[in-house]
Amino acid sequence: MAMSLVRRICLSVLLAAPLAAFVAAPAAAQEATASGEVRRVDAQAGRITIKHGAISDLELPAMTLVYHAQPPLLQGLSPGDKIKFTAKRENDRYVVTKISK
Repeated sequence: MAMSLVRRICLSVLLAAPLAAFVAAPAAAQEATASGEVRRVDAQAGRITIKHGAISDLELPAMTLVYHAQPPLLQGLSPGDKIKFTAKRENDRYVVTKISK
């Protein structure tokens, strides 16, 4: 009887360990490409406001959202420009990594 209990405990630990490692592992950064319209640009602050449709890979509904970006990426962009962009979630914020008109 005691051996059966030990076996069940060992089996439970062996089965739970991989699951715990999976749950505790940080999520990989996801990146997605979308199109949208520039609403506002603040190159000095490294921010761009984009109105876009749903971006399922980032779990974003259609919305207008402020993204962070390196200032050189924002040069030449103006409100009203139609753009294609790649963005990712990074430390609880969304960051544009590529952008083109």
